[in-house]
Amino acid sequence: MAEHTHAARAAVLTVSDGVTAGTRDDDTGAAVAQRLANDGFEVVAREVVADERDVVAGALSRLVGHAGLVVTNGGTGLGPRDVTPEATADVVEMLVPGLAEAMRAAGRRHTPMADLSRGLAGAVGATLVLNLPGSPKGAGESLDAVSQALGHALRLLAGDTHHGHGDIPGHSDGALR
Repeated sequence: MAEHTHAARAAVLTVSDGVTAGTRDDDTGAAVAQRLANDGFEVVAREVVADERDVVAGALSRLVGHAGLVVTNGGTGLGPRDVTPEATADVVEMLVPGLAEAMRAAGRRHTPMADLSRGLAGAVGATLVLNLPGSPKGAGESLDAVSQALGHALRLLAGDTHHGHGDIPGHSDGALR
């Protein structure tokens, strides 16, 4: 198998006190990693951290150097320990609000509770960071919502200004969708 480009590498960061404590399984992280692999990404890292802003920001800062896509799950709600959006804002250099809006809109078709998600999408260097909900179903719906735009976004972040999509997962035909 050919080595994946930076843009085609993904990392999954689960933010959960329960998973960190061993009282819950990381079902969402596993589902997200499997989905990304099925979509053609090489999943180069999978980490679990507690709901601590500095810890989440530190993990994000580490992971962005290894992958073109870093996907978090968990910690995006209104709970007192839900700090993933704040930690993400500490790390990213530019917000990509359209992706976060698309994820919330897709979730809203299934449950009005999706409007309570505070998840962000943003970029740091050549890496896109997406905050997904903590449930496997919500995370999958969020990935569905942005899958068509991911290839183009990753290519642009990698510095490619033409409109083909080459070796980015989800866009092998070169056509803008």
